Amino acid sequence: MSTVHRISNLIGGKDFPGDGYERRNPADPSDLVSVSPASGADAVDAAVTAACDAQPDWAALPAPARGAILMDAAEILRGRQEEIARDLVREEGKTLAEARGEVRRAIDVFRFFGSEGWRLGGPTLPSSQPDTLVHTRREALGVVGLITPWNFPIAIPAWKTAPALIAGNAVVLKPAELTPVSTRHLADALVQAGLPAGVLNVVHGAGPVVGEALVTDPRVSAVSFTGSTTVGMHIERTVHERRGRVQVEMGGKNALVVLDDADVEQAAQIAAAGGFALTGQACTASSRVICTPGVYEAFVAALTKQAERYRPGNGLDGDTLMGPVVSEQQLAGIEAAIERARDEGVTVAAGGVAPQGLMLAPTVLTGVGRDSAVARDEIFGPVVAVLVAEDLDDAIELVNDSRYGLAAGVCTRRLAGAQRFAARVRAGVIKVNRPTTGLDLNVPFGGVKDSSSNTYREQGTVATEFYSWSKSVYLGWDD
Repeated sequence: MSTVHRISNLIGGKDFPGDGYERRNPADPSDLVSVSPASGADAVDAAVTAACDAQPDWAALPAPARGAILMDAAEILRGRQEEIARDLVREEGKTLAEARGEVRRAIDVFRFFGSEGWRLGGPTLPSSQPDTLVHTRREALGVVGLITPWNFPIAIPAWKTAPALIAGNAVVLKPAELTPVSTRHLADALVQAGLPAGVLNVVHGAGPVVGEALVTDPRVSAVSFTGSTTVGMHIERTVHERRGRVQVEMGGKNALVVLDDADVEQAAQIAAAGGFALTGQACTASSRVICTPGVYEAFVAALTKQAERYRPGNGLDGDTLMGPVVSEQQLAGIEAAIERARDEGVTVAAGGVAPQGLMLAPTVLTGVGRDSAVARDEIFGPVVAVLVAEDLDDAIELVNDSRYGLAAGVCTRRLAGAQRFAARVRAGVIKVNRPTTGLDLNVPFGGVKDSSSNTYREQGTVATEFYSWSKSVYLGWDD
């Protein structure tokens, strides 16, 4: 019988149990995965207080010592990788292969930032004054608030928490209500690795309650958020008004351009991997494909064939390539978008139905106009809208004609076309002959326009810049 996880808030090193949310496996509603607290603002206040008390001693610890705890946490996660991956499948719905990859990403993120403990610091610079040495220091901000989504429930908390901790901050983490178990696994690994009490605090609950209390608390020096554009923009305004530091990564309407010279079968595989894998529930998913005329019909046929391969199923089954939609609310929004497309005269070339529960078939939409809602609005599901552009320049214009600017890709055999695309498209991530999904952890990540605050980037060595500030020190001496 599957385990029911009783999730507690973690505040000041102590567990505070509660209920309010029941999470069931989206592939099997009979499988109760977890019960977690529906916390109030008082829990956030207690967590921030604990973080404030713990942060000075944590920051005083040498950075290599902080990094050693992250490295040890990575080893703890590695020892439990299969257990954590299976829990992730049960609570979020993705396939076991995808879940294993995500847990591995969290492990590698902790290793990466653990090793950063040996490299933190600033440069030594020449001074215009005699007998003077100038160097810079990186200082922790204090207490930071992290608000994370359900679609990558262990990877995203890891890539926010690790740089925050290595920089010397204490953390209050608010995970998504749908996926509390994965975050708890992450917190347990850090605690067991020796993280001092109060340095990491986890509070579960609704965004309008717990999230709002976190972003409005003046003791929280910075907030990092990943989620919807509407919520992200509200958080950005709220934190800026109190002069806090803020980083938001939000939605996307990511385009994959397929040019006449592309390998059609390869392009269809790339589009399917970007649009249907992860059930299309990734901010970098390929939700629109823009074809030039010479390849359009062949590409649609090839993509429709690929859609048949991604039949939805239980992620714990070894041959499943795509899991269910995460929730009934999410499914309702996707189905509404498909119905609206039908009303606009768009053709559903494949999929578009949920024959059982949350198992939505991969959907290919053709005859899509440039102003159609499915060509402009984020859907966050396994739905790919296919459009036509006259040529590369027209395709680039169409890619940029969007409020979003997170990821974009192009399939082509011509280096000149790929370079022109990379130079002219307004997006934070550009992929050539690769799916728009998938990121290397050592590479900066973020978007532009309504996809991001476009201030500090996540991941890579630059990630610690958001969680620290630079101090310049002039050291003079006289004979």
